[in-house]
Amino acid sequence: MSHLRTIGCLIAFTVILDSASAGTLVQFRTVFGDVEMELYDQDKPVTVQNFLNYIKSGRYQNGFAHRLVPGFVLQGGGFTLTNNVFSSISTFPPITNEFGVGRPFSNVYGTIAMAKLGGNTNSATSQWFFNLANNTSLDAPDANDFFVVFGHVIAGTNVLNTFNNFQNWTKIPAPSPTNLVIVNYFTQPLNALPVLTSNFPPTAADFVFVDISLLQIAIQPVPGGCEQIAWNSATGLTNIVEFTTNFPPVWNTLVTTNGNGTRMTVVDNTGAPRRFYRVRVVY
Repeated sequence: MSHLRTIGCLIAFTVILDSASAGTLVQFRTVFGDVEMELYDQDKPVTVQNFLNYIKSGRYQNGFAHRLVPGFVLQGGGFTLTNNVFSSISTFPPITNEFGVGRPFSNVYGTIAMAKLGGNTNSATSQWFFNLANNTSLDAPDANDFFVVFGHVIAGTNVLNTFNNFQNWTKIPAPSPTNLVIVNYFTQPLNALPVLTSNFPPTAADFVFVDISLLQIAIQPVPGGCEQIAWNSATGLTNIVEFTTNFPPVWNTLVTTNGNGTRMTVVDNTGAPRRFYRVRVVY
């Protein structure tokens, strides 16, 4: 688990690998640990680019995982919570279904796929889900299925297993004080909402928040009780290192710099505890 004590975040980044076929790497950071995934840029180019467009546009900012069915899927990318205001993510036009494009990938444990509307094959927009089991039925050749897998886990399956161990909660009192799914109390799409505590109704701090960046960010302590933030800077663009001390996040600027394509570092020497960091690029 990261030394940062956070509700949860999602960090995506692009790196250059030796293999010509390697795809974009995505790092999901949560309070339970990190999950790293490789995306299938070459096989599912429209799907991957659509996902990256949502990241670059900032539309996933203050997003949270809104649906969890242990032993099935964890879903996000649909909603945000800002200043206690719940909003749907503004979507780009639906994308073409790429299930039959490139190499075929099944909805097996440890993959990520795009959510879509039932009965409409070409309806995926912003929502994605992790397969928490072998859900090969989602591959069926009909309008209700053909869910397009566009990446797979390369590290962190233990974190997916944690989500599989959430307990369903249908009434008060809760079966345990943490890691619950509120089942069929709220209406769709929040009828399987994952929360971190048994507070009811849940507060903003109970949601599993997700934050997305296109950079490989690493945080490590340095002498004096400080934190060093390192990232692969975006060339020719404004790179802003930000921090928050609470969730929902209120982002404060630590430093603003012009990216040059190299790995850059900055030290937060305030010694303040419980800070969560991100690097935002102005496109």
